[in-house]
Amino acid sequence: MLESCLETQKSVPFHGMAQSTDKMSLQMVSTVSNSSLLQPGFSLLNFDGLVFFFGQKGWPKRSCPTGVFLLDVKQNELKMKPVFFSKDSCYLPPLRYPALCTLRSDARADEYHYIIHGGKTPNNDLSDKIYFISLVSKTSKKITFQCIEKDLGGDVPEARYGHSINVVHSRGKSMSVLFGGRSYTPLAQRTTETWNSVVDCLPSVFLIDFEFGCCTSYILPELQDGLSFHVSIARDDTIYILGGHSLQNNTRSPNLYRLKIDLPLGSPAVTCTILPGGISVSSAIVTQISDNEFVLVGGYHSDNQKRLACNTIVLEDSKIEIVESVGPEWTPDIKHCRMWFGCDMGKGSVLLGIPGANKQIIPDANYFYILRCKGAEEDKEEELITQICSQTSSEDPGDSTPFEDSEEFCFSAEANSFDADDADTYNEDDEEDESETGYWITCCASCNIDINTWVPFYSTELNKPAMILCSSGAGHWVHAQCMDLSETMLLRLSEANVKYFCNEHIDLNKGLQTPQKVMCLKKTPMKPLRKKKTMKLSTSTKKSFLRRLFE
Repeated sequence: MLESCLETQKSVPFHGMAQSTDKMSLQMVSTVSNSSLLQPGFSLLNFDGLVFFFGQKGWPKRSCPTGVFLLDVKQNELKMKPVFFSKDSCYLPPLRYPALCTLRSDARADEYHYIIHGGKTPNNDLSDKIYFISLVSKTSKKITFQCIEKDLGGDVPEARYGHSINVVHSRGKSMSVLFGGRSYTPLAQRTTETWNSVVDCLPSVFLIDFEFGCCTSYILPELQDGLSFHVSIARDDTIYILGGHSLQNNTRSPNLYRLKIDLPLGSPAVTCTILPGGISVSSAIVTQISDNEFVLVGGYHSDNQKRLACNTIVLEDSKIEIVESVGPEWTPDIKHCRMWFGCDMGKGSVLLGIPGANKQIIPDANYFYILRCKGAEEDKEEELITQICSQTSSEDPGDSTPFEDSEEFCFSAEANSFDADDADTYNEDDEEDESETGYWITCCASCNIDINTWVPFYSTELNKPAMILCSSGAGHWVHAQCMDLSETMLLRLSEANVKYFCNEHIDLNKGLQTPQKVMCLKKTPMKPLRKKKTMKLSTSTKKSFLRRLFE
């Protein structure tokens, strides 16, 4: 999404296709022990030229409970550094395929935050929550974010993924616009065979006023089908919607829609116009290369046919121009792979990923490339802040039917070097093996925690099963639920500095549970009182004494 309130330091006018497309270059980057975290469906947040990874496939690990990482691309190597959340932040689950956009308080404000709505959790639940995430502080050693959950009233959009959210500005006001996406079949319509089936969301347009926390939905006759994984670009009071996939009729719309939002003192006015010149594509990526010029790359023509062509999009006043441009020299690996994913990195760069070969040591590892849509000199001269909301794609093949719209291209970062100490770089090898000591483990022979249908037994910080460490041997983690520990007992054991032994090891460690004997203090006995000595008198002496007494 591009907001009209963006302030760029230098604008580059549109001089034709050759100037902007002849300089496209493709460069492979290597990942350092963290490629398994970079799976289809995650997003990237761009703050002040720094790019942050968000939305890993599984739950966050204990070494980075926030699940947010700084992406450091240096010397063609991609490394990751954990970031922190402030104490007043809410918990942000690792959402895949959410809708993202940035929001500024005004056109010249330096501070801004990201709006995050919807997405899938690692349990394949859909979220209907809205989060605001902003950068609080950054140093070479520590980066801190604040995350706040926003409550809405009115026509609240249902939980979904694969949709878009944009910000429009009209008559000095601003509102967010949400459109498209997919959701699960309503509970009343589900059967055993279609329990986890997804359907198109209704083609409603939602206007969200975050200042007052209210939401209003609009039904427009021009929008007949629900679309997901489309591209949306916003400028001033207008949003352009390009492509997208409809599950109902299994088509990728060739239409180009223009939504115009008027915000007078009274009720908002929303109108839609169908324009010629659209592209039948889903899961494409858009990156901004100047104030009014964008490049469209990637996507799919069909479930198993990638779209290798590139287009340049130019916005001028209330007009949009889309022309085909010369793309980069794609590598054979990219040409022949069935699936690819990626997202905008800012400053005219795109991060692309393709699945690795099955013969790799790490089966779920991916290969990554950086596509630069303009020359390095232009990149240094211009300071552009990306405001694109593109539907990133590539659903994890294990989560749904093969290539259900490829389920999203998902990235958005910037390949700038971050001058930080590499000692703090996240290394997946430093993590403990989750199969042995993570939250998703079999803690004992009778463990009954099902990671697919698990429901929290206790309320914990990460919404995971409450666990406690058994002190037997080197120690191992066990679920409190499997050990039949009440919440009161769990809190008591957690607060007290005592050793705990699980049901399987309690008999072997009874001696360790016995409290240590306390040595009694030696007391010095008191000396007994001395008896007074008495004088013994003879009979003659007694008689003599009595005689004298009575004389």
